[in-house]
Amino acid sequence: MVQILRRLACARPWYASIGSCVLTGSERLSDRCHRLSWRRLVSSSPAARGQGLRREVGAGLKMAPETNYDSWTKTSLIQRLQKLETELATRPAAAHQAEAQDAGGDAPAAAGTRPPTTTTSESPAAAKGKRKLDPSRYSTRYIALKLAYLGKRYGGFEFQPSGNQPSIEEELWKALTKSCLIFPEDERVVDFGCCEYSKCGRTDRGVSAFGQVVGLRVRSNRPLPSKRRKREGGEQGGRDDGDEDDDAEAGGAAEEAKAFDDVADELCYPKLLNRILPGDIRILAWCPSPPADFSARFSCRERQYRYFFTQPAFSPQPSWLGPACGGASGSVRPGWLDIEAMRDAAKRFEGENDFRNLCKIDPAKQITNFSRFIFESDIVEVEDGRAELPYLQEPGFAAAPGGGGPHPKVYYFHVRGSAFLWHQIRHMVAILFLVGQGLERPSVVSELLDVATNRRKPSYTMADEVPLVLWDCVFPDLDGRGSPPPGTRTRHEDALRWIRVGDGDPAAKHGHFGIVDGLWERWRAAKMDELLAQQLLGQVARQGVDGTRGPAAGAGTKASSSSVKTFEGGNGGRLSGKYIPVMRKQLQQPAEEQNDRYAQRKGYADAADMRAQKAADWERDVTMDE
Repeated sequence: MVQILRRLACARPWYASIGSCVLTGSERLSDRCHRLSWRRLVSSSPAARGQGLRREVGAGLKMAPETNYDSWTKTSLIQRLQKLETELATRPAAAHQAEAQDAGGDAPAAAGTRPPTTTTSESPAAAKGKRKLDPSRYSTRYIALKLAYLGKRYGGFEFQPSGNQPSIEEELWKALTKSCLIFPEDERVVDFGCCEYSKCGRTDRGVSAFGQVVGLRVRSNRPLPSKRRKREGGEQGGRDDGDEDDDAEAGGAAEEAKAFDDVADELCYPKLLNRILPGDIRILAWCPSPPADFSARFSCRERQYRYFFTQPAFSPQPSWLGPACGGASGSVRPGWLDIEAMRDAAKRFEGENDFRNLCKIDPAKQITNFSRFIFESDIVEVEDGRAELPYLQEPGFAAAPGGGGPHPKVYYFHVRGSAFLWHQIRHMVAILFLVGQGLERPSVVSELLDVATNRRKPSYTMADEVPLVLWDCVFPDLDGRGSPPPGTRTRHEDALRWIRVGDGDPAAKHGHFGIVDGLWERWRAAKMDELLAQQLLGQVARQGVDGTRGPAAGAGTKASSSSVKTFEGGNGGRLSGKYIPVMRKQLQQPAEEQNDRYAQRKGYADAADMRAQKAADWERDVTMDE
């Protein structure tokens, strides 16, 4: 979209301000477009300021001044800009024709001047192509969708009007409206309020998900009751048959409902949406019968995350170029991770703890409860994620004598919990990486969780976002709503009835254009990139100095050990100078003070006053609604 807007700006300099308005999302495009277009048209000729041309221009470029473009999809904004440019390109001809008529009365227009074209009318074919379904002719039903997406190229799951990157919700909205599964008043405006929408997790920019869940009301294939259809048909035909056949119609409706299978006869929602969605967003399953009070957010009792990393974390230097060991423990070579120490630290997260020192605090949310329950926290090896690099087994590069098998290996931090704070997982992983590199001891986790002693969070860098995956969202039997007792490793079982892609139709999964076919193409493209990079890295590592003997005498010297290369989850390490332990880093303000300062900027006495006044306003609104 940025490139298109820039081309528009270069083609017509006066149009650049419109492009910047769309890109920033900070101004209202409607008034801006109207003013700029009017100035250009009126200033094209003195005679164009006549009342007749003003009426013509106003009719051709009429835009609702109250139109708000903040929630429009980027595709709709581009289409709107292209339409405006087409309309404005024809208006100078209208101005010249009006000037000629003023000068010569009914004299014909000058040669080469074409009459203005009417852009408000559309051809019958175009009008037919834009015809929409009538929502009153279709029944609806409430369902749940389970979707997966690779989040690297997206700005997060939640739609952000001012975001530069597309969001998952924006792509989902476009697919839902294009397939006519929902019927918003204006499909260009992203507003899920029309379909009882709820979402389980709000993943951040770059984060992926393999088990995200949303709930919403969509169009159904179930026939409308006979009585309703006949009544609508009678109204359209100008007649009313009355209610004399109510009993027969009720029986017919019951018979129709009984004959309709809510899965076999229903629309195949995953197939419909996967045809439209980008290849890195897939609908995996749908639930035809969620509970009556189902909410994808509040009905979820367990969320599972996985954070993937390699062992070694980054390419280790040979022993003759750097210290053999480093960190607080003095036993971990740079680039390698102590998996057992990380596992020890991960286990300390389990149970109910206050995670205010392991999250990012957003004062706008005014959170006061930072306690979260972690069911399980562990470091797990990915058995099928190995891509060997033989040079890592050579003595100059190996982690320790014996090597511990082929490397690199792939691990993931596995965590299951009821709910999580903002950036909590990435903060937890950042501490685990420091422990794995020997820069911190596992006991640092216990110190950060001891908020009675340490109420101020140290300023440390959280881990990279790309390796993080929302692995699954679990909705157990909602009859038992109590929290598990502390110290237990409760594993919830999903009670929703999921209809997965391929159930009842194997071709939808493994056939031509099936979901596996598309995912295979995406995997193979990434695998070829990995394979070529692996072969190149291995070839370069084997050339030159032999890792088993080291360089010739005087050929090299040890690098300075004053700088520490730390791993933060990205594609390499980061030189950070002399390492400062976490508990000695600069401390942030306590959460309570951050909340108070935010409330005071908003005009309240403190955070408690802000919460009290908002609660009173909410109660007053509820009373007025009743």
